[in-house]
Amino acid sequence: MTAGEMLAATVPMVRTLNLEFLESTADRAVVRMPDQADFHNHVGGPHAGAMFTLAESASGAIVIAAFGNQLARAVPLAVSAEIGYKKLAMGEVTATATLGRPAAEVVAELDEGKRPEFPVAVQIQRADGAVTGEMTVVWTLRPNA
Repeated sequence: MTAGEMLAATVPMVRTLNLEFLESTADRAVVRMPDQADFHNHVGGPHAGAMFTLAESASGAIVIAAFGNQLARAVPLAVSAEIGYKKLAMGEVTATATLGRPAAEVVAELDEGKRPEFPVAVQIQRADGAVTGEMTVVWTLRPNA
């Protein structure tokens, strides 16, 4: 099961927004949200909450892809998120997530008995390539006790 399939199966909002997981590897996750009138804002583009969910889902996909082999001993949890809306988003939008720290470094901290935190950077783009938003989600791997 891919990270995207896992998220679609376990996170109802992923299915509600019809998110499409185009790529989910330990290096990069790409998730697209189709243009859907039910999720438009007052100017006809995707609602800010829908774009937040899109970006957070992309961050979750890369976390699962990078650290899925650690799930028996730790639970990935989002600690905080900050988003900036840069340009008007219209039509379908795509979120691309990248890890802000090497996965091996994060796992080494987990091996030391720590609860590592790491940022995931996400860029949201319109179909024409314009960046409409940027998000940083700080994640942790909480060791199972």
